[in-house]
Amino acid sequence: MTDRVADGATGDADAFSAWAASAQRRLLRTAVLLTGDHQRAEDLVQEALVKVALRWRRLRDGRPEAYARQVIVRDNISWWRKHRREVLVEPPEGRPVDLTDSTERRLLLDRALAALTPRQRAVVVLRYYDDLTEQATADALGVAVGTVKSQTHLALRRLAEAAPELAEYLGEEVR
Repeated sequence: MTDRVADGATGDADAFSAWAASAQRRLLRTAVLLTGDHQRAEDLVQEALVKVALRWRRLRDGRPEAYARQVIVRDNISWWRKHRREVLVEPPEGRPVDLTDSTERRLLLDRALAALTPRQRAVVVLRYYDDLTEQATADALGVAVGTVKSQTHLALRRLAEAAPELAEYLGEEVR
């Protein structure tokens, strides 16, 4: 019986390692977009992976990535509650932004995302980068679907104000 438990534990460890290797990059992208800070994002992902590993037997047949994403979002929310501060956004250097250049477009978007409140930023990242439904976003944030809808609307309007050049990319949802 002990051999079977050990074999099961090894199988679980292998399954977790395989899952973590495939999910880590997606989770890191989400965390970087949520935080705007690569080092803090890496810390959040590592903490989430540890929490998933500790619950792997219950999560392996379910949705471990959704659980990990929820841990990242909630740990990030806890962080901002402890470290509230204003984020200063630097405007472009007085020259028009070339939106055909993906690097400039990305820098402009990063600056615009930094102008959002942490909750608005989380909603935008989960809805549009991670392509979650309103319900899945609400579950990840621990809020009602109506809150997701209102925060999305406010965030898109604020993005359009922070970076009018991006208005065509934001589409009709801003209006």
